[in-house]
Amino acid sequence: MSFEEAYKEFEKYVRNRHKKQGFYNITHDFKCRVLPYFSNFDISEISKLDLLDWQDKILTFNFTNSYNARLYYVFNYFLDYCCDFLGLENNLLREIGSFPKHIEEKKTDFYTLKEFKKFISCMDNIVYRTYFVFMFYTGVRPGECMALKFSDLQGSYIKINKSLQRKGKRELDTPKNQSSIRTIVINSKLIREILKLKDYYIKVYGYVSDDDFIFGCKKPLSPTSIDRYKKSACDKAHLRVITQHQFRHSHATMLINNNIPVNEVSKRLGHSKISTTTDIYVHQDLSQEKRVLRTLNSRFRFYNPTHDFKYLLKHFSMF
Repeated sequence: MSFEEAYKEFEKYVRNRHKKQGFYNITHDFKCRVLPYFSNFDISEISKLDLLDWQDKILTFNFTNSYNARLYYVFNYFLDYCCDFLGLENNLLREIGSFPKHIEEKKTDFYTLKEFKKFISCMDNIVYRTYFVFMFYTGVRPGECMALKFSDLQGSYIKINKSLQRKGKRELDTPKNQSSIRTIVINSKLIREILKLKDYYIKVYGYVSDDDFIFGCKKPLSPTSIDRYKKSACDKAHLRVITQHQFRHSHATMLINNNIPVNEVSKRLGHSKISTTTDIYVHQDLSQEKRVLRTLNSRFRFYNPTHDFKYLLKHFSMF
């Protein structure tokens, strides 16, 4: 069977077994980075050398280790399917192994509270301003935030039970995993911001129902529009641009640096494992490094040339 024919069968299989966003991610990566290389092959004719050549080609792009691992997973998934259902004898990619990892600097950028206040002071559109205030003070994922409806606001709590696809067809879907379905507390100031936004929609549209989106009202905000307003505010505030997801990172970092237990932060973020929270969000903080230095300075007398010279002069004069 040709590689392209096998892929069409695989696509049907994946469509029925994954969420919409997952289906898009798998098929998009495959179409971009695997299918073009093997489109003229028969699946039974692919050799280990062919697979090594493909890996070498991918390595020339200098993708991140995590993206390379994702490509390896997607291609493995396809070849396993071919073995199970299309008569392929062996998955040679598993015998070769994944891509070699290269050393890369961990990028964990975020805004401090001071930086965020500077950023939000330069956001003049009420809809986008409230969106980023909500992101910073709740730590929800961008897709979860865009999917929120007024019916999800219940007193001082907000229900997270759906997500909006950020790529492909922008349809509502279930959240990332079971742990992502959660109810989180929000403060009174944030509730007032949401109610002000609802009043604004009433002036614009005349009527707002519980089924309308909190951010966008009749239809959810577009990720590209959000990014455009974000960049404009960053430029005005003379701040570096961070991603929408890094507002979630900012929230988690703020909580951890204020001694909120990691297990509580993990539940609020909707992580399935606490280790995910610690691996991603517990990182070096320069303010903590300064505390370390103050502790060391108070416990140890470091070398002082003037002091030590006088000490030696005093003691050697005794001889």
